[in-house]
Order: sequence, then structure tokens, then C-alpha cells
Amino acid sequence: MRVVVTGGAGFIGSHVVDALLDEGHHVTVLDNFSTGRPANLSHVSESVEVLECDLARAGEWSVSLRGADWVIHLAALADIVPSIQKPDDYFSANVVGTFNLLQAARDHEVKRFIYSASSSCYGIPDTYPTPENADIRPQYPYAMTKRLGEELVMHWADIYQLPAVSLRFFNVYGPRSRTSGTYGAVFGVFLAQKLAGQPLTIVGDGKQTRDFTFVTDIAQAVLAAAKSDLSGEIFNVGSGQTVSVNHLAKLLGGETVNIPKRPGEPDCTFADITRIESELGWQPSVSIEAGVSAVLNNIDYWRDAPVWTPESISDATKDWFKYLGNDDAD
Repeated sequence: MRVVVTGGAGFIGSHVVDALLDEGHHVTVLDNFSTGRPANLSHVSESVEVLECDLARAGEWSVSLRGADWVIHLAALADIVPSIQKPDDYFSANVVGTFNLLQAARDHEVKRFIYSASSSCYGIPDTYPTPENADIRPQYPYAMTKRLGEELVMHWADIYQLPAVSLRFFNVYGPRSRTSGTYGAVFGVFLAQKLAGQPLTIVGDGKQTRDFTFVTDIAQAVLAAAKSDLSGEIFNVGSGQTVSVNHLAKLLGGETVNIPKRPGEPDCTFADITRIESELGWQPSVSIEAGVSAVLNNIDYWRDAPVWTPESISDATKDWFKYLGNDDAD
């Protein structure tokens, strides 16, 4: 197959590229390198075509979709705090970029379109494990813009018969996750702190649980969706289990320190993966223990990542507390 992967130099994208190449597909990567890294593709640089471009701006990049069998759309701006501070950037990247890509896919009669949605669309759910038909409650602009992108994809599948599937990812972790920029996902924060010999900063009491899903399992779910003949469908992609932050800290090892709980964060994320298991035949295969071991074996990747302290986290998340609740950040 000829496959176009947007955000292919990013964390998830580079693993999807690996999985595609392993199956012998021809891969073109579209990336603006705002968060993606050329180093993530250095081991396959002779096997992929890479085009630096901004999907939020119409341009010659659309020609790369000519003759493409699959488009896998992973390009997006992530993280909560910067989305609160710069919602215009997030709308441009996650909504306008998705619209432009859909138009290009339609113009060039792409055979399959796979969208990477986010479990953050559920906000704080009423039901665990959370099914795909749960209420949609975005708590911050990142979640909203990813949901709007999903709405566009489903609409194009319905109105223009573009064969498309949306996958809602839960708490993805693994090698090559982002190491720079704003305060973000717990794994990267913990690993940089561990390397620096600093205590792991646990939000609240640490009893909150997360559906940590290993990145290679995510990549296999993407391939399963691309190979299917379904369209207009939405699937959760999770690990099949939920793990407390305290347990994660124990697996990683080291001292810990507790910092204030944040508003707008669920006490639990836990995907109901019944539908993707039954309809796409996909199942997660990497346990949290095996995943953490793989991450620790690659821990040097995080050596240059920022080391967050309770003080710097408090400063970085002031807008989080300001706009998402009345809690005191101090």
C-alpha cells in the first residue's frame, strides 16, 4: 500500500511508520516538526519519504495524497496547559489541519482515512470502563479540538462517503515520547525526574488510575483499522486494564512527593475495548510491567528532558487552576 502518515516523525507516528514498513508498505511522512523529531525516523530514513509542511495551510503537500491507499492522521498539538493559553493554535492545527487533510483525501480519492482521536473527549465519565457511546464532555481546548476533528472525519465519511475510522487513544506511553516543551504526560515527567535523581511528583494521593496503553499496541490498532472495510465507526484503544499512578511510581522506582490535585482530571481512565476486539480483531499485548521495562531500557532518551519540580509544576499549571476550577494551586 501507499500510505501517508501525518505527524509521522512524532511519538506515536514514528511507531506507526515502523509497523507499516515492517509489512512492506511505501510510506510518506508529512510533519511540521513542531513536536516531531527527525531523530525518530533516523533508523528508517532511507525507507521513507519525508515532507515538511503545515497542514493548516493549503499547499503543495496535498499532492502527496495522489495515489495514496491509506491516510493515517496523527498530526496534532497536544497537552492541556498550552491549549488553554493558545486555543487559536490548537484550533488551527487540530481542526483546520484536519479539514484541509480531509479535503485533500477526498480530492485524491484516498481509499482509507484513519483519524487519531483522544479519550480526553469523555472528560470525567460516568461509567468505567468507558464505552464509545458515553457522553462527550471536553474539559479543555485540546480535548475540544480533537473532538471537533473527529466530528469532521465522521461527517466526511457520512456525506462524502470517505471511508474513515476514528480511534480514541487512551494514555499512550513508550519509547520516543516527547521530551521537551510544556509540562505534560506523567511518564515523561517521571523518567526525567528519575534520571536526575529527583523525587517523582505524584498528583493528589496517587490513587487515581490510568489506562496506560503501550505505543506498539496503538500502532497495531491503527493497522487493524486501516485494513478493515468499516467506515464511519469510532473505536476506543486501551490496554484492557487500569493502573494507579502510585503503582506506576513503584514500578519505576525512586522517592516520591505529592503535589495538589488538579481540576478537570478524572480519577480514572479506563477504555471499554469490547468493540475493537470484536469488530477489528485487535487486542492489546503489552502489559504495564513489560511496557515499563521497555521504557526503562530506553531511559537515556529522556536525559535532556526538562526536570520538573513541585515549584516549576505549580508555576506551569497556574492557568490550569485558573480556568478549570477554583482550587488553590499553592
